[in-house]
Amino acid sequence: MTANDFRVRPATAIDVPALARLHVATFVETHGGRGPSCAVRERQWGEAFSQRSDDWFCVVIVSPDGELVGFAKGVPHHDIPGYSGELNKIYILRQYHRLGLGRRLLGEVSRRFLASGITSMLLFGDAQNRSNGFYERMGAERLFATNGDFHGGYAWRDIRPLAAHY
Repeated sequence: MTANDFRVRPATAIDVPALARLHVATFVETHGGRGPSCAVRERQWGEAFSQRSDDWFCVVIVSPDGELVGFAKGVPHHDIPGYSGELNKIYILRQYHRLGLGRRLLGEVSRRFLASGITSMLLFGDAQNRSNGFYERMGAERLFATNGDFHGGYAWRDIRPLAAHY
């Protein structure tokens, strides 16, 4: 299977139950432990879609058999000067890693941000996450605290290359 066998599309309210299950499964795979339940995630996603606005978006990756296998959520960012978009969430089921799906999600998120005039993006993750190497290979720079510590933040000053190549 290759990344081209999968479809990337906007998430909709119809996806909420499957998106909640995917969110729980990928969160546990990534962070360990139990994490929030499907019921909690379904309520959270349901609320988000019921209050739909242009302030956020979610895209999903759909396998050839119609299963949701990954997702990303983008929101505007206003707290750090120079960065106007935030990759709020990006998760892919582990069995689908290394197929190019993360690159496709980053490209789609970047194109959606660019369509709304946002040209930079950051994310806040776990400094120990093994996905951090992926962000760096995709051109992200580490963000350091004023004391020089790295807490898991990454930034792209210009997302146009991500949108053009992925």
